[in-house]
Amino acid sequence: MADPTSVTDDLREESEELDALVAPLEPERWRLATPAPRWTIAHQIAHLAWTDRSALLALTDGDAFRALAGKALAAPGTFVDDGAEEGAALPPAELLAAWRRGRAALDRALREAAPGTRFPWYGPPMSAASMATARLMETWAHGLDVADALGVDRPPTARLRHVARLGARTRDFAFAARGLTPPAEEFRVELTAPGGGTWAYGPEDAPQRVTGPALDFCLLVTRRAHRADLALHAEGADADRWLDLAQAFAGPPGSGRPPKGAAR
Repeated sequence: MADPTSVTDDLREESEELDALVAPLEPERWRLATPAPRWTIAHQIAHLAWTDRSALLALTDGDAFRALAGKALAAPGTFVDDGAEEGAALPPAELLAAWRRGRAALDRALREAAPGTRFPWYGPPMSAASMATARLMETWAHGLDVADALGVDRPPTARLRHVARLGARTRDFAFAARGLTPPAEEFRVELTAPGGGTWAYGPEDAPQRVTGPALDFCLLVTRRAHRADLALHAEGADADRWLDLAQAFAGPPGSGRPPKGAAR
């Protein structure tokens, strides 16, 4: 994925879809609780705006970004929440305008990034295409939280292919983030895409396999649903263990979502 154009186009579409969901809301509805503990709709949009600014800084001023990342490492349990709290305190119209400005600036920077350049991030350095993929993943995941708060169903789209691919590629990261040694052998991941067809990753003959709907896999790797509520199947002990650990995002995994019907 050396050319970021396709995924950047999809990131723009994903963001615009979420924008259309929140833009008409009355100010009081921005205070609706979402599935993320203590986070309202305003917190969700503020977090996206904050992370877009971080990504823009990584693309345009590596030294300044590394200073920001150092602050995050010094306060791993509060840094992200503090950023969301600050943005959520703004009037909704001001927060929405700031999110839009940041998205537009990031879109330009992603398209203008020099091919082959690796940019610093909270996890491993990333290409512009990988940065756009990570932003799309987060926009989709936090958009789900917003939609849930509003009681709106967001059907899956072909844009999920980026999230699924990222989820498969971050297998080793998920193990390492918990201090575990990643399995030596590759896995096969076969997913049923929205509308039919298959998205597949890894060797066809790999004995360790994960299969199921692409939507369910994306919900799992963004930790937006508990494994018990998803139609994913693992073959092999290591693949089975991975489904308990999978995460496609940098930073702490958090507590995840409880199974449906479980006490909160």
